[in-house]
Amino acid sequence: MRMELTHFDQTGKARMVDVTDKQDTAREAIAEGRVSMMPETLELIKSGHIGKGDVLGVAQVAGIMGAKKTPELIPMCHPLILTGVTMNFTINETAIAVDIRGTAKTSGKTGVEMEALTAVAAAALTIYDMCKAVDRGMTIEYIRLTAKSGGKSGIYARGEETCLEK
Repeated sequence: MRMELTHFDQTGKARMVDVTDKQDTAREAIAEGRVSMMPETLELIKSGHIGKGDVLGVAQVAGIMGAKKTPELIPMCHPLILTGVTMNFTINETAIAVDIRGTAKTSGKTGVEMEALTAVAAAALTIYDMCKAVDRGMTIEYIRLTAKSGGKSGIYARGEETCLEK
């Protein structure tokens, strides 16, 4: 199956895809990622003793703001009216990490995959920023789309285990 790239015109120049004639549908996308760190850093997050404040609370707001700002960051993304953005954080003792899941929803002509991915990336960067004074060796990993629904292409679900299951 050969997929056509839609963000290029016949001459190979970048363009924003014209979605004028597409039908509005309910759309949802889920992305996830992980911030790995030293055990001491994870303990500071859990105990609320990071000097910059409530790490996961600030990361939650950053993720929502990131989703809303996606078309300002990613050149070919259409501005969307987001109907919902949720952020979930799990302290992963086994991986010594914070696992992040972001969900974006809309009813419109184009999907919200980039908004969900940007939400996770913004939340992960915020965790890094708030904890870097005690742990510059943190890593941001596994940012990826795990599911999407709506639109002409229908449902997508990542077939392998997600990072939240590792």
